[in-house]
Amino acid sequence: MTVLYYIPPTNEIFEEVRTKAIDLWKAIDSDNDKYGYATSKISQIKDIGNVSDNLMYIVAMFDSGNQVKLIEKLSEEAKEAIEARLNEN
Repeated sequence: MTVLYYIPPTNEIFEEVRTKAIDLWKAIDSDNDKYGYATSKISQIKDIGNVSDNLMYIVAMFDSGNQVKLIEKLSEEAKEAIEARLNEN
């Protein structure tokens, strides 16, 4: 990983990604959180700050199929912030 990966995005982008990720976790485990899966994942990110690589930590919590679903929900600015961090190398 290089420098950009560890630089936080704007607060607006971070909050957008975190909010959309929480929404996706709720949708993934929509059976009233039957197994506590969504609750566990949401509790890991609901209070984290916009520091270092926390943006990418949120994205990395999902498997590749659900990463695509997350990306599809994001603004162009958020998509670009993630893509820049992934493609920096």
